[in-house]
Amino acid sequence: MKVSNKLKIILVISIIFIISIFVLSKRYLEHYTSDFIDHNIYSKVLGEERKIFIRLPKGYDKKKSYPLIIKSDGNFNLSRWDESMTDLSHKSKIEDSIIVAIPNLFWVDSRNRDLVPPYARKDVKIEARPNNENSPSIFGKADLFLNFIELEVLPYLENNYSINNNRVLSGFSAGGSFVLYTIVTKPELFTGYFAFSPAAWYDKSVVVNEFKKGLNKVSGKPLFLYLSLGGAENEIITGSFKGLLSAIESDAPLNFYSKYSYSVGAGHVENPYVSVPLALEEYYKFRASKI
Repeated sequence: MKVSNKLKIILVISIIFIISIFVLSKRYLEHYTSDFIDHNIYSKVLGEERKIFIRLPKGYDKKKSYPLIIKSDGNFNLSRWDESMTDLSHKSKIEDSIIVAIPNLFWVDSRNRDLVPPYARKDVKIEARPNNENSPSIFGKADLFLNFIELEVLPYLENNYSINNNRVLSGFSAGGSFVLYTIVTKPELFTGYFAFSPAAWYDKSVVVNEFKKGLNKVSGKPLFLYLSLGGAENEIITGSFKGLLSAIESDAPLNFYSKYSYSVGAGHVENPYVSVPLALEEYYKFRASKI
């Protein structure tokens, strides 16, 4: 009986182990591999190896040059981007583009570290998260991530693909706060910015306040920002969104253009799916009239 019980225990442990490996492998494939070109870059800026997913336009031709979209949310909605890009470019509403999506690290929770601005999440009081996910030390290194994009990702793409100066930065939630941070920090890096359901509510809307203060630095070439929010999102994020609209209305310089939308009935996660084609179309209307 003792031997039999031991065998049962070993069998149960083995089954649990196999299931765990299967689940982990599935998550890895979903999160850290794509249906496009996957490339690893060792980042001296971040001190780690990072992966990028590269979606090329249909019939990509090295002799031509293409617009570039950098997306901070990895595989999230990447198929929607591909679908929208293919459909709208086929209808001649937009230009087919190279899309580069940067996933978060798989083994480490790097999203809030990379995408949250340095001035945000210093006073973290969210009861819904455990303490080990709320420590201010794991937030606020968007300055390093922006340097990674500027000094390592963009040069790699310029050296290996045919890209032009029509460039967009897109982000969702924390990625949206990164987009807002980039606009007021290094606006010249991109001509278009998309922020879907931006997490601008941190620490009593500090992202909104810094965005408002930084708008007057946005000078030079025409820039475009598309903002969107789900109609079913909570009051906190809705309040900060209205704060962003107010800041644009009162402080945006003459070279700064923007559009916004509310996705009726959509929650936080659903809103970007609705917003992708809308943002692309509005951006190309802007380009047709201003550039």
